[in-house]
Amino acid sequence: MDTIGTRRADFVVEEKILVVLKVVINLDDVHYAQVLNYLKAYKLEVGLLINFGSKSLTFKRFVL
Repeated sequence: MDTIGTRRADFVVEEKILVVLKVVINLDDVHYAQVLNYLKAYKLEVGLLINFGSKSLTFKRFVL
């Protein structure tokens, strides 16, 4: 895990893909904004937001 200020990404895979994990009932705009901000801060183009908190696994792929 790498640190950005007081924030840190859950995983950065092969220095190419950002992975952010959540355990919430519903993903909100604030979660999407977090991924976009991390992508810009890490200077990456691809991110995955994965949520384990809903009845079934949900995910969203981001490409800048």
